[in-house]
Amino acid sequence: MQRLVTIVGGSGFIGRVLVERLARRGDRLRVAVRNRARAMRLKPLADVGQIEIRAADLLDPPTLASAMEGADAAVNLVGILAPSGRYGFEAVQAEGAGAAARAAAAAGVRAYAHVSAIGADPASPSAYGRSKAEGERQVRAAMPSAAILRPSLVFGPDDGFTNRFAALIASAPVVPVIAGDTRFQPVYVVDVADAIIAALDRQFEGLVPAPSGETYELGGPDIMTMREILRFLARATGHAKPFVEVPDAVARLIASFGWLPGAPLTMDQYKMLGRDNVADPSLPGLPELGITPTALAAAAPQWLERYRPGGRFGRPRPDSAAWS
Repeated sequence: MQRLVTIVGGSGFIGRVLVERLARRGDRLRVAVRNRARAMRLKPLADVGQIEIRAADLLDPPTLASAMEGADAAVNLVGILAPSGRYGFEAVQAEGAGAAARAAAAAGVRAYAHVSAIGADPASPSAYGRSKAEGERQVRAAMPSAAILRPSLVFGPDDGFTNRFAALIASAPVVPVIAGDTRFQPVYVVDVADAIIAALDRQFEGLVPAPSGETYELGGPDIMTMREILRFLARATGHAKPFVEVPDAVARLIASFGWLPGAPLTMDQYKMLGRDNVADPSLPGLPELGITPTALAAAAPQWLERYRPGGRFGRPRPDSAAWS
């Protein structure tokens, strides 16, 4: 059955993959975004007329109402890693999340998915984590049957993590390691997109337990420390670089300036790194949605090859590894 699915924030990293997966199965898509010009790149992913680009803003409820009108299902993908002007954590990830869900409820949307994050916790030391938790609360209040999906670190060809650190490893003489013991459960962006679709389908099929919806924590098959992830990236790109462990006091100082070599690092992000980012085994995840998790090592070499010595046509040396 062809359905109309509204995707709020559908032009981003996860959104592009989700749009492509939904289009492939024949759904009609309404992509609600602030920057319509940027979203036009989605058009070639579907047949002519299958994707509509609609201007909408989480901070402007009437535009959300317009975006939800007539939709069978809706997904909110909007999230930020750092505040920017009036688009702060509370405005976007708490109040904005609630506004999108309320607009969906008022429009009679039958199935709803809200993408949050592992670490959403009202007691989190980070404003990011607290705002994510408040957003979940507001979504549940507006759409009790909604699916809430909390991914760990999401990786894919266009991600801002593996690409950023692979570039740093390729260019820097040493690799700084902050919060090296913090654990993550990297999850493939295609698996996250398929999980969103499966969660929506469960609502259409009446498989959601009353009186409220389900919360899923999405992680890949491997739990890896930050140090292990960086070493994997070094091996995959064929670079042998010394790793330098950054003491907590120095990392805190760096965060106070908002900068890490090769990447921004805010104090709030530093606080987030103080907690493991691993799926809770007591909550359902990818297997319960019928999805076999994809390992980082199985997918990432496809796009990491560009960071090898000699570029994509270079090959990692058998002895290439990060030095301890």
